[in-house]
Amino acid sequence: MKLIIVGGVAGGASAAARARRLSEEAEILLIERGPDVSFANCGLPYYIGGEIVEREKLLVTTPERLRTRFKLDVRTRSSVEAIDRTAKKIRVRDLASRREYEENYDKLILAPGAAPLRPPIPGIDLPGIFTLRNLQDVDRIKERVDQGVKQAVVVGAGFIGLELVENFVKRGIATTVVELQDQVLPPFDKEMTTPIVETLLAKGVKVLLGQSADGFEEAPDGVIVRLKSGQRLPAHLVILGVGVRPENKLAVEAGLEVGPRGGIRVNEHLQTSDPNIYAVGDAIEVKDIVSGDPTQVPLAGPANRQGRIAADNIFGRAVRYRGTQGTAIVGVFDRTAAMTGASEKALRRANRPFRKVYIHPTHHAGYYPGAEAMTLKLLFDPTTGRVLGAQAVGGAGVDKRIDVLAVAIQAGMTVFDLEEMELAYSPQYGSAKDPVNMAGFVAGGLMRGDHPQTDWEAVSVMADKPFLLDVRTPLEYANGHIEGAINIPVDELRNQLADMPKDRPVVTYCQVGQRGYLATRILMQTGFKVSNLGGGYKTYQMFGGEVVNETPAGSPQPSSQGCRVEDRPLTIPAKEPVR
Repeated sequence: MKLIIVGGVAGGASAAARARRLSEEAEILLIERGPDVSFANCGLPYYIGGEIVEREKLLVTTPERLRTRFKLDVRTRSSVEAIDRTAKKIRVRDLASRREYEENYDKLILAPGAAPLRPPIPGIDLPGIFTLRNLQDVDRIKERVDQGVKQAVVVGAGFIGLELVENFVKRGIATTVVELQDQVLPPFDKEMTTPIVETLLAKGVKVLLGQSADGFEEAPDGVIVRLKSGQRLPAHLVILGVGVRPENKLAVEAGLEVGPRGGIRVNEHLQTSDPNIYAVGDAIEVKDIVSGDPTQVPLAGPANRQGRIAADNIFGRAVRYRGTQGTAIVGVFDRTAAMTGASEKALRRANRPFRKVYIHPTHHAGYYPGAEAMTLKLLFDPTTGRVLGAQAVGGAGVDKRIDVLAVAIQAGMTVFDLEEMELAYSPQYGSAKDPVNMAGFVAGGLMRGDHPQTDWEAVSVMADKPFLLDVRTPLEYANGHIEGAINIPVDELRNQLADMPKDRPVVTYCQVGQRGYLATRILMQTGFKVSNLGGGYKTYQMFGGEVVNETPAGSPQPSSQGCRVEDRPLTIPAKEPVR
């Protein structure tokens, strides 16, 4: 058996190591276009920022290590130029000597990865405009930063873009981020990114949403970024982080099938349309684990697993790749945002029925010092209760909850299973009712009809406006409430039922949902048509809802009963770019 693997890093390197563990006799050739066969590309922004000090720490393994430990034929600085599927040959170019030669194969694994997009706009190739993909890119960017960059523009507010923004700020660089969408972190639902934007603004980052670059101009000390709005941004350094495209040229020229977005098509065993050729990593089209539809998700974790699975199948182990659910996490200063499974926007695009709940817990018991707040959004099937997706944003503990919910999605669990999950508890680590349990309780109660829920989007478009009942304290209400809401604290509600209208639907709300739930239960059992506002006032603020504030200047800020919250008006316009 002669196995040739085209491309290293996550998918290719893991496939090569797995193949050797399965067969000592196989001839295994790993061909990599760059000088580094496997490196930690997710760590590149932190090397620029100085969090990772030694460049060598970014090297996951070296060609020498692979040759010695795994008896692999590793050829770096070599490019596979063509595949002859009929003869089962590849043509290779040595990039140092320019010599070309052929190699036969029995099986072939393609792991070419994805390349950063460089839009064809004027000035795109000027000095000082960079993309970040490999160690050579990071060396060029770091060299520029070390020379004393004072202003940077990051075009694209995705994961890598925001990680670079944070590290530039840590290096004392005034940074502007420009994003075409009306939110940062486009894979997330918009409201869940509100705390991230607030954090960026608090750190002095300029955030321009709903904007895009349409050209670059050379300047004496750098580049001028010209936006479609007419705004001109001076910069000593520009980073393009507007997305990636699969490196599919080799596959396309060989006649392999690709999807509409260019991803190489593979089956559940990671075989391409040619049964002797497999493909893994960011270049392939995968199955969305929730919808079952084809998609492209460039993530290191799935690429590693795909490399192992491809090697298993080549050496006789019938293993299938279940699909990708897009579990991802990003840290932006002291905030963390994470997601798994389907987003609300994805479910809407697919016309897939769903329900959603929001909770705003702390990451461990509130009475224990250091409890940090988070917002958790859970999406689930309205008929079966099956968990479809989750997103969380906050401080500590976000990663733990999304990891648990990622497993729940893989296992096909329902919100009722979340209610019964037994998770580790000690006051410094969690709560007796973990946030995962609480999300299950809220969603399960919704499905049982214990507390009808109305989402803010539905309230805002109702032709017959409901009676909005704010059941927080008078001080909370005065500090900020929804326009038109009437304040009756939950503890006084039973004594004021006669003042409530029974000829209109009632929507209750509190700060985060718990007191609104109690008020809903009271009113349901006394003849009112009532529902609770999903996620309470805090979720309303995350949607950019208009705040009515009646608190005199200098008045103390209230806290909700038993909940750690931030009672401040949202600083982000609902539909306009943040400047």
